[in-house]
Amino acid sequence: MSHSEAEGVQIRKKRTTSARIAASAARLATEHGVTGITVDRIAADAEVARATFFRYYDAKENAVAAGITGPWLTLVIDAIARQPPHLTAIDAIVAAFTELADSFPDHYRQIRELAQLTRDSTTLDAWTLRAYRRYEDAIAALIAGRIPGLADDDPRPRMIAALTMAAVRISLDDWVSDRGSLPDLIHRALRSITIT
Repeated sequence: MSHSEAEGVQIRKKRTTSARIAASAARLATEHGVTGITVDRIAADAEVARATFFRYYDAKENAVAAGITGPWLTLVIDAIARQPPHLTAIDAIVAAFTELADSFPDHYRQIRELAQLTRDSTTLDAWTLRAYRRYEDAIAALIAGRIPGLADDDPRPRMIAALTMAAVRISLDDWVSDRGSLPDLIHRALRSITIT
């Protein structure tokens, strides 16, 4: 095995371990709440040592956030990619989130707990902002082809993506404060985005 192949195997192994820890953290948090789990319990469930857990995550909240937001990123990307090519960038995003709204009720407890934790934890808040940046980058790349006459330095894809995630964040804040239905709040916020 060449040096580059060995590095590739090592990178895949690290990603697999990180994903396994995050999945265990998210599942345990769903079953017992974030306050009802410990790093030791997550590590045992993921079949890794406590020290291994801390090589990937600084705190249990970070692992929970990774386990919850990672799969949602895949769902968002797939939903946007499925939208018909004739839709504008914003219409494709609205249609994708409308489609995803059907699955929101199944995850309300997770979503609410993560949103509340983000407000209370500086660590989790910082992690969530990094996760939102990943969403923004992925959304911008997907919608760029839907914007006619796009120049290389055109900020519109990134602006639309950033506004999309801001709309989601504002909607989550309102929903956690019991100011409406999460799908309705997201739909309304996304519909307010206008970039020409």
